[in-house]
Amino acid sequence: MSLSIWAMVAYLAFIIVWNVVIKRNIGESMLLGFVVVCLFGGKDFFQILGTGIVDALQEQVVFAALAFIFMGFMLKELGLMEKQVEILNSVFGRVRGGAGYVSTVASALFGTISGSGSGNAAAVGSVTIPWMTRSNWKPEIAASLVAGSSGLGPSFPPSSSMFVLLGSAAVAPFVAADQLFIGLFCGGAWALLYRLIVVTIWIRIYGVDKVERADIQPFKAAIRQGWTSLFIYIGIAVPLLLTVGPGADWLTGRLGAETFESISIIVWIPVMILLACLMVGAKHLPRSAKSWNKLLDKVAPQYSLVGATLFFAFAAASALGELGLSEDLAVFMSRIEAPGLVVALAVGSLVVLLAAPLTSTATIAAVGGVAFTALTAAGAGPVPAAVAVLLFSATEGCSPPGAAPIYIVSGIAGVDPGKLFVRLILWFVIPTIILGSLVALGLLPIFSIA
Repeated sequence: MSLSIWAMVAYLAFIIVWNVVIKRNIGESMLLGFVVVCLFGGKDFFQILGTGIVDALQEQVVFAALAFIFMGFMLKELGLMEKQVEILNSVFGRVRGGAGYVSTVASALFGTISGSGSGNAAAVGSVTIPWMTRSNWKPEIAASLVAGSSGLGPSFPPSSSMFVLLGSAAVAPFVAADQLFIGLFCGGAWALLYRLIVVTIWIRIYGVDKVERADIQPFKAAIRQGWTSLFIYIGIAVPLLLTVGPGADWLTGRLGAETFESISIIVWIPVMILLACLMVGAKHLPRSAKSWNKLLDKVAPQYSLVGATLFFAFAAASALGELGLSEDLAVFMSRIEAPGLVVALAVGSLVVLLAAPLTSTATIAAVGGVAFTALTAAGAGPVPAAVAVLLFSATEGCSPPGAAPIYIVSGIAGVDPGKLFVRLILWFVIPTIILGSLVALGLLPIFSIA
């Protein structure tokens, strides 16, 4: 194997040992893991180190994750989330584990709009994680479910990953846009069905019960007492309306394509929700500098953990890129010769490994065409192969240790991200590799037009 692949293996192994075996915190593990990657650069150690830090400083997801921590904290402190939970429980509280089902379906619905794992985790998690924890889900289980479902964004069409794959020279001659659109919708449906099964299993494993009847208000009473809390959804609606469909066309015409492309939905959602939150809950805000300091002291510890962890995750991803990981994995995949199932599992595993430090779109841009070629050479049909590659890459939402959604949901839930890693690998990463392989081989059927 090449130097960059060994660097990735050493990076993942070091973090697991340092965090799980030695039991040091995940922020420290990610920092030292980043240094380990840079050491593989030899005499270029400091250049790779500097590039990684600069790239991480420019990564908008780091800001977004920290913004979501503060947003979620203020929603709780001002009592707005509690009012929303009362409304949601008045509708779904009588269904055992109902919040988990709603959260998973919401991830699929929002995924068809955003196409982003991070955006999905941020928008859906900010509402459903507090609701789930109030309806008898443990915070770390709620966070795991939302992170595991965040990959439903790239799993459903349309998504930037889908269009990048369609633009690949290896894929374009064999798969039309309308074929992949329908095929990917079927693949996303399989992914959604699996996650709904996970919800059902987790409800029983973790003893998630119905909300006590005494804690469920009549719907009219809940709306009457908490209707103002619904204004925070303006913070989700406005960025969506201005970045998707006719709103995007209108804004592009006035700002220009370059300016429009700089607008990030995962940055503006927490900012807009926070502004709405401050306006609705204005009368409950602190009135003095001393009171504000006391309030901010409560949220500060979460920044040191989630912020540092996410920062060094992106720094390590950049360092691995400097070592040539994408190119080396592409070469490695092109040399795989084995039975169809073995090839599918191997290709899926390699795509997932690359998706761990990268986004789905970046993964597809780097190795999507090569992965598609490897699968079709092993006997997979063109459309199933393309769908499988996209499903593999959609693990960007739940692949430890570099997946941004893990840190976003951990911040919202107020839990240590490291406590989610093993559960996410066992329940989402490995099953996705298997699911994508079954799709590629035609054992899980998908439909597409001729």
